[in-house]
Amino acid sequence: MSSTIKNIYIAGIGVISPLGCGLEATEQALKKNVSAIGSLTAFAVQQPPSLPVGQVQDCPDGFSPLPRTHNLAVIAAKQALENSALIPDVVILGTTTGGILTTENLLAENVQETGKYRYHGLTTVAEEVAKAVHCTGPALTVSTACSSGTVAISMAVKMLQSGKAEWVLAGGVDSLCRLTYFGFNSLQLVDPEGSKPMDANRQGMSVAEGAAILLLTTTKQKNSPVQILGCGLSCDAYHPASPHPDGKGAATAMKTAIQNSGIAVKDVDYINLHGTGTPDNDLAEAKAVHTVFPTPPPLSSIKGATGHGLAASGAIEAAIATICLNKNFLPANTGFKIPDPNCDLIPVLQPDPRQISVVLSNSFGFGGNNACLVIGKAEKHSAAIPTDKSATGKSVPLTILGKACITGAGHTKESMDKFVKLEALAGVLDQKIVSQQLPVRKIRRLKRFSRIALALAAAAKEDSGLEQAPDSVFLGSAWGALSETYNFLDKLQSSKEKFPSPIDFVGSVHNSAAGQIAIMYRATGANVTSSGGNYSFEQALLAADSFLDDTSSSAFVLAADEAHEQFSRLFDPSLTETTPLADGGGSFYLCRKAIPGKISVKLKFYQKQTENIVETLIAALDKNALRNDCAMILAGIPAADANNGEKQLDSFMQKTGLDVPVIHYRKFTGEFASASSVAAVMATHLLEEGIVKHDKKVLIVGFGINVTAMEFSRQ
Repeated sequence: MSSTIKNIYIAGIGVISPLGCGLEATEQALKKNVSAIGSLTAFAVQQPPSLPVGQVQDCPDGFSPLPRTHNLAVIAAKQALENSALIPDVVILGTTTGGILTTENLLAENVQETGKYRYHGLTTVAEEVAKAVHCTGPALTVSTACSSGTVAISMAVKMLQSGKAEWVLAGGVDSLCRLTYFGFNSLQLVDPEGSKPMDANRQGMSVAEGAAILLLTTTKQKNSPVQILGCGLSCDAYHPASPHPDGKGAATAMKTAIQNSGIAVKDVDYINLHGTGTPDNDLAEAKAVHTVFPTPPPLSSIKGATGHGLAASGAIEAAIATICLNKNFLPANTGFKIPDPNCDLIPVLQPDPRQISVVLSNSFGFGGNNACLVIGKAEKHSAAIPTDKSATGKSVPLTILGKACITGAGHTKESMDKFVKLEALAGVLDQKIVSQQLPVRKIRRLKRFSRIALALAAAAKEDSGLEQAPDSVFLGSAWGALSETYNFLDKLQSSKEKFPSPIDFVGSVHNSAAGQIAIMYRATGANVTSSGGNYSFEQALLAADSFLDDTSSSAFVLAADEAHEQFSRLFDPSLTETTPLADGGGSFYLCRKAIPGKISVKLKFYQKQTENIVETLIAALDKNALRNDCAMILAGIPAADANNGEKQLDSFMQKTGLDVPVIHYRKFTGEFASASSVAAVMATHLLEEGIVKHDKKVLIVGFGINVTAMEFSRQ
């Protein structure tokens, strides 16, 4: 039974960038067509002269103890809600830097006090925004490099359309930091004269910062003239840092966004280009534009004015697209002087007063992560694409076709053999054993995090018995590639900033491993990396459930984290000086199809801790259904939340009256953030092997600062 997609209205916008703070300042700066790229003052560099950057001026770092990224995000979020007293159901942010600028400063001073690093994790940005706006629903983080903000908005659109939420704050944020400033320069991707997108003499980008957050809703507002018409995601599956030379993935994302919007190519009045100013990226995007548009409409990149705000860029450009629709003008391609015959595009040269009703906004990032939005005037366009539902109108389940895990005990068989005997799995598996089934030639430059993720994907595919690999990749990780991040920062500091490592920089981004999986398996569908601390697997599962639209969709859904001698105990509050290090992860080959006899997985609950959280959880799970169907509970309580989590678990068991085995899975897996993905493999194994009766369910419940529940059952 098909149903019409709900319209998604933009009810509020917050933006802070090098152009200024707020919508009015941003509009006036764009109309002046002046570049805001200038000198770096956010931190000192040891090798002058510094490269030009797009820096937010007068960012109120001193107003709170929060890192720069967090402050920018909170400013934008409060702006988005300034005309509303409502509390959003969900917060979704895209970011790549998190609190790393603060981390860099602490490492330079050799600070070993772990509490000082509490804002390092990417998830802390969304959590602080949720705290600032009193949101008790999920605070979700996506990190897909330079497309992060657009992916976050796209995920908000999917959650709103599916009825998972009514009000969502979504956007992107990044701050300047040494990692990105020196990292992009090490790749020779920075223009020393300032970015000039699409120009024949362009030499690269200008690293920048900023934040933009949109308040999105399905409820039509009196003053809500603009809506998100559609979105499109794809992956090049081509190279860790370079785009497909013909722009194939970019073109796919653009076409998908347009089709998803229910409009025709000819209806697009203006294209907001990703347009970073790097030679290869601009050329690839130009080829993609020509592929999609026989005659391209007016187009421009604003990054000659703002610089490249990385994860924030797509959200900032969505905000600017809304300004342009409301105020009827096109922004100029600042810095453009000489046309590039290879690009064969002449962008808007001066701010152009013009009536427009539809904007296509492009965002492309490392790992070939492409995301596009179509934004239009509400009175002229309305979403009308049917959703794919079952005959009963209920969502088609996510079905497990293959599974895999890696723990200190070994791969899946070794780990599950120990688990059913209730023996410990914790530890750090030798890297040679981790990657023993992977092609040596393809992994020779990869470090531990990417090797774990690739090995998990390969084993899940093998377990499925299927020849064809999934279309999409959804990866969760709290800390990402710690080895590459440490190596980059350590070499940067020891060389007095002379010799940053380009290989380590490319590998340090959170979505590097998901990109490697896509490259290995030619997975050109959505490629989304989530970073939710101890709930990263749950966030990856939620992302998969949001983006896998139809019964032909399939995906790798996995989570992994690596143990690191220098960083793990600094960053993870569940680890003390004496806690043994552990790492690994779990992986699934999932499809959106009901298959009798197979195991399905469903994320039933995800909320922040509140006074009545246990009662809310029980209501969501249905007490009677729990008593009839639940055969076992796998409980996850991070050591840092032990006292609080145990009280929540005790209250849950008492109030439900359940009399079933409860296994504290972290006692077996050890303390690492992605342990719930291993627990998911445990639950699947118990059902597949008949250890739990076929008509019963296994529940994985996470307790602590967030409370989550995943249900595993046989169809």
